Amino acid sequence: QTCALPICQSGGATTAICGDVGNSLTAAGSSATDALSLSTVFSRVSTTAASTGVKLPTAEAGAFLVVANDGANSLTVYPQTGATIDGAASVAIATTKRRLFVGISPTVWVSILGA
Repeated sequence: QTCALPICQSGGATTAICGDVGNSLTAAGSSATDALSLSTVFSRVSTTAASTGVKLPTAEAGAFLVVANDGANSLTVYPQTGATIDGAASVAIATTKRRLFVGISPTVWVSILGA
């Protein structure tokens, strides 16, 4: 693992400072109730069948996570029940795109779409 911060170390220190990584994840389901629940700060989804998705953890102020879609289809990202992402019930990430999610409150995520 690598980190942009100059204080990061290899192994456990990198994870403690920069966050854990989920690599080669497979999107699941077709709604917020059966989508793959994410549990890592950096999540790379490499398999996205049509209409599948992932679900963010509960938002909290200051929390952040990144989702990368390296699958063949668009990836739907859902918040927890009762929460929103950019004011909506879900957002899509096109194939080969990345999105940064920032928690504003326990029910609000905002996002920035990247390349």
